[in-house]
Amino acid sequence: MAVPLLYAVLSGFKSTDQLSRNTVGLPDPWVLSNYTGVLGSGDFWRLVGNSTLIAVATTVLVVAVSALAAFSFARFAFRGREVLFTLFTMGLMFPFAVAALPLFLLLRSMGLLDNPLGVILPQAAFGLPMTIIILRGFFREIPGELEEAATLDGCGPIGFFWRVLLPMARPALGTVSVLAVVTSWNNFFLPLLVFTEDTWWTIPIGVQQFQGQYSADTARVFAYLVLAMVPALAFYSVAERQLVGGLTAGATKG
Repeated sequence: MAVPLLYAVLSGFKSTDQLSRNTVGLPDPWVLSNYTGVLGSGDFWRLVGNSTLIAVATTVLVVAVSALAAFSFARFAFRGREVLFTLFTMGLMFPFAVAALPLFLLLRSMGLLDNPLGVILPQAAFGLPMTIIILRGFFREIPGELEEAATLDGCGPIGFFWRVLLPMARPALGTVSVLAVVTSWNNFFLPLLVFTEDTWWTIPIGVQQFQGQYSADTARVFAYLVLAMVPALAFYSVAERQLVGGLTAGATKG
């Protein structure tokens, strides 16, 4: 996995002529202007800001809604619970491409085209199934004795959820947050569908446009690709422990 990343990084320090003559060797000389040119571009930072805003808003929305839904599915017994939960899990069966046309028509009728909400709301909706499944499994592992003790201390269901369950579910919440951020950051099709103007373009769309604009300057395209990957890789590196801890939480007992 490290080989293509290292190749892309080194290629960004070459000129296109060097790439054609020396494909896999070290740059000679090192061309820093490819990276500094991208970093000095206001358009690049605007794309980063757009992607960050959309990713954070999507994550907050999907985690908040999924946590409440998973709490209901895990800690309450009501008629039709399993049927409703199965309905949510069925969302994993349908790829986004299947819903592209009706979603576009719906967003157009609601006036959400060229609006960040037109990306945030669908991304959150498509992120609900997996997030609910992960959080429900974790919430069900919380001992019922804790809920009984909280009830005796005067906590209602919402108090138990906010004061006891959420603090104990930090690993699971960290896991679903990482997945939501990375998924939103890498989403290409939905922003391309919603944004017709470059005001709200995100990093994946910017990569496509930059590649088309500088198709003859392969080295500069490599530099742009590397810098576009850095925020997601940095976030994942920082949150890796939370991600692994959340996925393995509850796997062993005792």
